[in-house]
Amino acid sequence: MKQKKTILFLGESYRADAITWMNGLREFGDFDIVAWELKSSNVGLNRVKRLFEFKLALWSIRRLVRKHRPDMVIAERTTSYGFLAALCGVKPVAIAQQGRTDLWPEQSLLLPLKRVIQHHAFSKADLIHAWGPVMTISMREANVNMDKVMVLPKGIDLESFAFREVRSEVIQAIVTRSLLPEYRHDVILKAFDILNRNGTDFVLTIVGDGKELHNLKNLAQKLKIDHKVIFTGRIDNRELPALLQQSNYYISMPITEGVSASLFEAMAAGCYPLVTDIPGNQSWIKHRGNGQLIATDDAQMLAGELLWATQNSETIQTAIKNNRKFVEEHADYKVNMKVIAERYHELINNFKGN
Repeated sequence: MKQKKTILFLGESYRADAITWMNGLREFGDFDIVAWELKSSNVGLNRVKRLFEFKLALWSIRRLVRKHRPDMVIAERTTSYGFLAALCGVKPVAIAQQGRTDLWPEQSLLLPLKRVIQHHAFSKADLIHAWGPVMTISMREANVNMDKVMVLPKGIDLESFAFREVRSEVIQAIVTRSLLPEYRHDVILKAFDILNRNGTDFVLTIVGDGKELHNLKNLAQKLKIDHKVIFTGRIDNRELPALLQQSNYYISMPITEGVSASLFEAMAAGCYPLVTDIPGNQSWIKHRGNGQLIATDDAQMLAGELLWATQNSETIQTAIKNNRKFVEEHADYKVNMKVIAERYHELINNFKGN
């Protein structure tokens, strides 16, 4: 009987992105997954504790390796878990860059150290994941061997995120990004304040949790639009498709972006996207073609483009149908994860054969 292969996953296993990755490998690669992650958060004083934990991480990971004898190690983030994967003694190694660049924030005093760590991770990796074309830009700048790079999103479950066309005169907008400063939910609220003062009717649903929740609720009250803004808090991911299918506009205003599964989910479900005009979104969205690109931190432009969309319903309906087709062709989880799982089996077999 053929022995089942085991993969060691280094990363934050609770994140939806990581769950998709691991579940896809189980389903389409018949892999067993052993997961390890840092326990301390990266917020406030816990950052000191996390740094200390990172120093001891290799000892903990190697103990796990001796116990489970994995056939391969995979890791997210080239400047943290990817670095640990390169040092843990397991081959082959696959690492994934999570954003446009993992050298973030760009003003960080630790940037020179992160650059050294990332270079080591890139050089030791046997496969490097770029979940979208925008990630390859920083990789080329870092002189990565592009023969090792696989450009392919993990994709989304198209059966869960079924298409539904919402025809409504009222703006029913949804935001599904974590409530963190870099996602600029405050800009979105200010845009809807402009719409409200212009007499435009809307319902804005903000999904998720984060440290900005209290501030955003206060801002909605201050702007006197809180009766039109729904804060769902953290929800079960299985509830998300229905919320998207009830909405006609998807809004996301981050200041940096890699490849957003949230955008693919919205496009699949039939939401028309309005997103920040940054490279990570420009890979998928053409302005006033299949969505709209909004200048960073520009609430006035966001409000104006939402109004434009409401006045061009025929263009919008064509766009959302084309978006569904695009996601089916390029971001189908069942297709893409099968390709990724097969690549892992090839890597393992090559190393076993050497």
